[in-house]
Amino acid sequence: MRELRSDRTAQAIIAGHAFIQDLRRGHHEFGLDAPSGLRVAAAFTELATTI
Repeated sequence: MRELRSDRTAQAIIAGHAFIQDLRRGHHEFGLDAPSGLRVAAAFTELATTI
């Protein structure tokens, strides 16, 4: 595993991980209509069309 060379990199990884966990648990409005196994994929599809 590669080292996290700066605090900024570690912060980005931690924030991304927390966001994915929140999506899986249904804490965001994205992907709520999808089954729990496909919630993350549906959320990223919705986010991509929004951006």
